[in-house]
Amino acid sequence: MSVPVDLAVPLPSAASLGRVHLVGVGGVGVSAVARVMLERGIVVSGSDAADVLVLAALRALGGHVAVGFDATRPHGVAAADTVVVGSAVRADNVEVVAARERGVVVLHRSQALAVLMHQRVLPPRPGPGGSDDPGRPVAPLGVAVAGTNGKTTTSAMLTAALVAAGEDPSYAIGGELVETGTNAHAGRGRVFVAEADESDGTFVVYAPHLAVVTNVQADHLDHHGDLAGVVAAFDAFSASITEGGTLVACADDPGAADLAAHHASRGGRVVTYGSADGADVRMTGVLARGDGTSLRLERGGGSCALELAVPGWHNALDAVGAYAAALELGADEAGVLAGLTAFPGTRRRFERRGAAAGVSVYDDYAHNPAKVASAVATGRSVAGPGTLTVIFQPHLYSRTASFATELGAALSGADRVVVMDVYGAREDPVPGVDGSLVARAVRSGHHGPGHDASDHQVEVLYVADRDAVVAAATRGCAPGDVLVTIGAGDVTALAPRVLEALASGSPRPEPQP
Repeated sequence: MSVPVDLAVPLPSAASLGRVHLVGVGGVGVSAVARVMLERGIVVSGSDAADVLVLAALRALGGHVAVGFDATRPHGVAAADTVVVGSAVRADNVEVVAARERGVVVLHRSQALAVLMHQRVLPPRPGPGGSDDPGRPVAPLGVAVAGTNGKTTTSAMLTAALVAAGEDPSYAIGGELVETGTNAHAGRGRVFVAEADESDGTFVVYAPHLAVVTNVQADHLDHHGDLAGVVAAFDAFSASITEGGTLVACADDPGAADLAAHHASRGGRVVTYGSADGADVRMTGVLARGDGTSLRLERGGGSCALELAVPGWHNALDAVGAYAAALELGADEAGVLAGLTAFPGTRRRFERRGAAAGVSVYDDYAHNPAKVASAVATGRSVAGPGTLTVIFQPHLYSRTASFATELGAALSGADRVVVMDVYGAREDPVPGVDGSLVARAVRSGHHGPGHDASDHQVEVLYVADRDAVVAAATRGCAPGDVLVTIGAGDVTALAPRVLEALASGSPRPEPQP
């Protein structure tokens, strides 16, 4: 069982945090909190079960980060004034137990991030002629980007747009920005952009000045129970927007549109975006062009063109959401458009990992049906007449059991699908739940939008042996084909092995006209 979270407890001030120890610091959300703290001069220690890459980065910033959990380390939890835990940390973790016994304040990652979003002191900065810009308290404009799908890309696009518009925003995002190689930064600007994860309902603590909601769909039912529980969580999130703030919501998604209408009915300010008629910021003329997308933006009677360097309808929609949010914050429009045009993508969001033997290889973090469908649709668009092969790793036993049929439909737009076994993450194995459920769902003929089972046959393999996956997926790949690794687990580590196998193999020749 995860560490219980009391969302009603008053949050401490940033100045009172003291020495902070983060349990599960290798997680994407907790590591972002650690990085912002370190850049603000807070003394940070941390621990995680495995020596993942981000630990080295945190050590380089001055963090005392260790592998394994030990309550006696002198620079660890034993010396901490505040302990921060991620959602995957169990209540019986020895460091959490020790902190409780000492009476140390234990915060969930989201609570720690909320403290950072709303309270900070800028450190002194050398000025011209040796003069200093003295440290001073600042209350940033908190921006929380939420949604079942698209929140990482929208957060990253908004951050890139604000930077190009001359801002220096702080940010904490669930994926690395390609430009910076990191998912977090303590900026000196007036805005703090945070990705707001709805999985455990803790996003209600952020109380943002501006909230973006990309969509409201069924996911994380192990926590929320059903779609009604998801809707209630997002309603509580929108209700947490501060007085005078704004909800920016996608008009194309029924759940987000309903949320916007409800928020407006209680007197909240709403800005909608999307391709739907009546959206306040509307996109039209969306065209795929290789690895990019072109579209037009209509707002307040005017319009402008936007060229994106990333492919896919979902990326276009996320860009419009970022544009709407940036302008609502008062950012310079020309800079915002320049930032979106130059945006190269986010790590693990249809990220190009390379090409070998004429086969392009991409990697995507998608793990629920809607995300997987978007990744497959983007791969289909990029592949064109070539063959699209997908390696899919189901994430969580609970999600696989609940959505196997929907995941099968989402994958059916590919030509070849290799399904791995389930990546359990924080969950224990469930008897009878494995990757074969998804493979059978693809074979059963539940095909995704735009694909008729009568004229689109998908080759499907369930490969439980991880070491055999690469060979199964690359066998028969030809120049002009596309291969995408998809999943929120460690499937991403297979991309280099795929490229190596393609480079050393002998793909079949291109068909002759």
